[in-house]
Amino acid sequence: MNAIENIETTYREILAGLGEGVQLVAVSKTQPAGQIMALHAAGQRDFGENYVQELVDKQAALPADIRWHFIGHLQSNKVKYIASFVHLIQGVDSLRLLKEIDRQAAQKGRVIDCLLQVHIAREETKFGLDASELDLLMTGAGPGAYANIRVRGLMGMASFTDDREKVREEFSGLKALFDKYAAFFSSGADPGQGPILSMGMSGDYLLAMEEGSTMVRIGSLLFGKRG
Repeated sequence: MNAIENIETTYREILAGLGEGVQLVAVSKTQPAGQIMALHAAGQRDFGENYVQELVDKQAALPADIRWHFIGHLQSNKVKYIASFVHLIQGVDSLRLLKEIDRQAAQKGRVIDCLLQVHIAREETKFGLDASELDLLMTGAGPGAYANIRVRGLMGMASFTDDREKVREEFSGLKALFDKYAAFFSSGADPGQGPILSMGMSGDYLLAMEEGSTMVRIGSLLFGKRG
């Protein structure tokens, strides 16, 4: 079995194991076009990138029906490069960034969907809002607060650890915050689209689904570990 066939087989296995209503985002950062196209041919449309220039280059070269998610730490001065096409910005971790997305979306005549990133891990290297910062931001970011963005839900990354109970506790805490602010999360433009709780990656997505995730971000499990 070659690399492309491997990806397609793994993709189908992951899809078969997803819970009802759970959406898969294929994390394609650093992956070549051929591997992305293999998943596209198999039906995958949601892909995640965390480098702005790489995302811009791929969007220009790959099929127009791909829904691009920005999943990394986004600097405010880089929003303008992706505002014309990005489907969902998953890592909004400050009011300043939220306002800049709204401003750039207005210039492009778009409404951009966003997730607020909450810092749930014990690791200092991860970005995100703490519970008090989230509360302050949500006070001013509810439905209708901005004309050109929709805050669709929350995103978080658990600690990188083999301690499954620690990871479960972090996911459970994020789910509690998600439930607390459920009324704030504006629904999507399409019928049937509800609030989004994006948590779970290659090593912990099954646990994340048990704790209520509606969107998982899987890269290395699909494509193999990057060298």
